Amino acid sequence: MKQSKIIYAFFLIFLTTVFLGCAATPKHEGTGEYVDDSVITTKVKSEIVSDLSLKGFQINVKTYKGIVQLSGFVDSRANINKASEIAKHVQGVKEVKNDMELKK
Repeated sequence: MKQSKIIYAFFLIFLTTVFLGCAATPKHEGTGEYVDDSVITTKVKSEIVSDLSLKGFQINVKTYKGIVQLSGFVDSRANINKASEIAKHVQGVKEVKNDMELKK
């Protein structure tokens, strides 16, 4: 009987650790948020690459908690604006931070 209580207590501690380990904090994404951000990043990259006027390989996309950050070098201001608009229209995007720069 004592052994079953020890196993039960260990199991509860294990479950608590697992659930807290997957929880989000202000500086750390939870497991679900990480997966969501990966999906958003993939969708944004896909949309940018499929646009013939943009050179997708020049634009980097990162997502954290639904906020998409675009960076890289492009040929024109119009391309900067177009990439930003594409990212804004992807489902799940809360905000777009555009850090792209013009090539010199």
